[in-house]
Amino acid sequence: MHLNIAHETVYRYASPVKRSTQYLRLTPSDGPSQKVLSWALSLPAQTSRCLDAYGNVMHVLTLDEPHLEIHLHARGVVETHDGPPQLEASQQQFPPAVFLRDSPLTQADAALRAFAEAHASAVAADAWQGLLGLMHALAEHMPYTPGETDAATPAAQAFASRLGVCQDHAQVFATCARLLGLPTRYVSGYLAADFEHVASHAWAETWLPEQNGRPAGWLGFDVSNQCLADGRYVKLAIGADYLDACPVRGMRLGGGLEAMRAVVQVSVAQVLPDQ
Repeated sequence: MHLNIAHETVYRYASPVKRSTQYLRLTPSDGPSQKVLSWALSLPAQTSRCLDAYGNVMHVLTLDEPHLEIHLHARGVVETHDGPPQLEASQQQFPPAVFLRDSPLTQADAALRAFAEAHASAVAADAWQGLLGLMHALAEHMPYTPGETDAATPAAQAFASRLGVCQDHAQVFATCARLLGLPTRYVSGYLAADFEHVASHAWAETWLPEQNGRPAGWLGFDVSNQCLADGRYVKLAIGADYLDACPVRGMRLGGGLEAMRAVVQVSVAQVLPDQ
């Protein structure tokens, strides 16, 4: 499957920003489930490119002149695996167990521990099926509800409110899976779907052990859509939580109130047969 992706993010400020630095994870990488055929960023200034601690491609954008707006554009074509969800072998330089640790936004409280424990026996018997059950139970407990949480909302708080968006679902799921002894990472990226997304998507990937005739590997769980990640999904970045993998994160001096608009368009590209 070939996916056309166009991602625009615009920041506007009430007063001039004197200086700003943005950390951009807006460039996907080749992996077992995807191949980047073309990709380009359109940014207001030159950037420096590097790999962050998790191996994500990161661009650092620094604006030293006063500005009232920042426009960020990313677009390209990514080829993905066209078929049912598959376990993905690890290609990281560090072991999956790194993703057993908690993080600032994925610390468990008593309520989350009790919720995870209710699924412990099912997960121990069959991690794939047991986590599907946890995913569906979580979606029922906290249905997708925009506008009730923000980027700084911890998993425990979102779970207690019984409301949230894909970011919250991914972080709560990761917290529960880690409590059950399964390494789980937060994933930011894109989803080709029949409904409209106004920003990038997020889901969780869990390292499943070799079990019941299946090999070990990563499997993506999208709580918001109650499905497994397949060829409709494109990964941008991974991390322990949103703060590690969000597409844009930065700091600024001045500017007052900030307004942000992000629009993502993902469509299936028509592939012409070889002549």
